Amino acid sequence: MEFTRRTFMATAGIALAAPAVLKSTIARAQDAVTLRLHHFLPPAANVHQHLLMPWAKMLADESDGKLTVEIFPAMQLGGKPPQLYDQAVNGVVDIVWTLPGNTPGRFPSTEVFELPFVAAQKASVNAPACEEYSQAHVVPGVTDTKILCFWAHDHGLIHSNAEIRTKEDLAGLKLRNPTRLAGEALGALGATPVGMPIPQIPEALAQRAIDGCVVPWEVVPSLKIDELTSYHLEIPGTPTLYTATFFLAMNKARYEGLAPELREILDRNSGLAFANAAGEMWDRVGAEVRAKVEAGGKNKVTTISEEEKARWVEATAPVRDTWVADMKAKGLDGEALLKAAQDAIQKYAKA
Repeated sequence: MEFTRRTFMATAGIALAAPAVLKSTIARAQDAVTLRLHHFLPPAANVHQHLLMPWAKMLADESDGKLTVEIFPAMQLGGKPPQLYDQAVNGVVDIVWTLPGNTPGRFPSTEVFELPFVAAQKASVNAPACEEYSQAHVVPGVTDTKILCFWAHDHGLIHSNAEIRTKEDLAGLKLRNPTRLAGEALGALGATPVGMPIPQIPEALAQRAIDGCVVPWEVVPSLKIDELTSYHLEIPGTPTLYTATFFLAMNKARYEGLAPELREILDRNSGLAFANAAGEMWDRVGAEVRAKVEAGGKNKVTTISEEEKARWVEATAPVRDTWVADMKAKGLDGEALLKAAQDAIQKYAKA
């Protein structure tokens, strides 16, 4: 082959461009970030399928693949659910989905939404109300992680193997409670509260170690609660018996180490945007699960009367009063926190 000036220059151009192309490729690879998200429910869970996975896809799409989230359900990376938050603190994982209530007393200002008969019936109210409240009353006090979102689910109900129509029917029933305050409320109503992480519920029901559990509709299918219980009791209207709150928490150094443009994408899809998506998911899926359980014909779904609900509200009032006093002992204004939570709930109930 004859090397003319033209072929030489073309070849030289390719050679000169190659380091630049290689450098650009390396830069893109270095800019790409994969975050590991750890949580406690199985991969079939609605939160995994309909909230966390779509969120991860949105981050990947908006970043052109530079920001990806790899999700590990069912404690696949080790540890127990109450250890999730510290896994984010210590950098064992990058992000966790967990309940502040898994470590009672550690995040006292979050507990206000978990008090009996404070939360709304709908998650589309509770979730954004929690997130807005958190900006003034939770996030400023959390210095060991970056809280990407603080939210709550819809109304929780009682799933049991004994039919419950009145407060008296709760007497002596061993019911799994999701949070400390839900346990105190159940105790005030005459039940025997049993605290345990949610993954332990199926085995406990199957072995009759508990008579029932208190969870929202959304989680029923993934834990087969409809197969392990026969009765499902709802509380009418707002306020409802209880809700549980959640953190999407990220290792602080990992968050601060993100490139500004990736951090901006993460921020834009967290906070209130994530809370609204969570609220919509819980309400939609909860209604679907309820309808499916009723259509099955094997389970009975009932609702207590407003008059009976008033008795439950009165019986659990001391739980709220005690919490306000406990907050004062910790240097927090429990009455002000309760009002802030109720104001936020009222705001989003009108939205």
